[in-house]
Amino acid sequence: MQLSTIKFWIVLILIFTAIQGNGQGRQNQPLQTAESAGNNQNMEARKTLHDFTVKDIDGNDFSLASLKGKKVLVVNVASKCGLTPQYEQLQELYEKYRHLNFVVIGFPANNFMGQEPGSNLEIKEFCTANYGVTFPMMEKISVKGKDQAPLYKWLTKKSENGVMDQKVTWNFQKFMIDEEGHLVDVVMPKESPMSDKILNWITGS
Repeated sequence: MQLSTIKFWIVLILIFTAIQGNGQGRQNQPLQTAESAGNNQNMEARKTLHDFTVKDIDGNDFSLASLKGKKVLVVNVASKCGLTPQYEQLQELYEKYRHLNFVVIGFPANNFMGQEPGSNLEIKEFCTANYGVTFPMMEKISVKGKDQAPLYKWLTKKSENGVMDQKVTWNFQKFMIDEEGHLVDVVMPKESPMSDKILNWITGS
């Protein structure tokens, strides 16, 4: 066999080997499907508590981004409910653990049996005079139904919070939010603010 023919076959073999190697490398690379790409985009676009601005009970803008780095207990409150004495426990909880970067946020709501009929001023005077409330109180909102506040749409719908669907069932339902603004869990209205579930979450026990 002539030398030129041998060189030709060697070059051909080398080219074939290189092509095969590139093909295998591409096969080993993970492919991002349209579904996984969409999920990644949804995760990036999903809101946190810190994306919302609400009004406080005095009518001022309250950016929830100011709570970054704190655990937040979001509670819908009412002045004429059988559970209204929970105000006292919420205040105790706030005073006892605020040094651990914990805060309670109260949202008055009149969605259940007309049990929060007062104005913002009347609500503020009531919870201050009767329970010594010093944790942040927001203006009265709706926590369910067609006029549900945007924050509560986020709290109650998995499609928005990424964690759970959980409608508000009564006054004093407690949503637990972590330091990064993500929904962690919910404690139902009749369960005490001083329950082990809440205390263990605050203290990291």
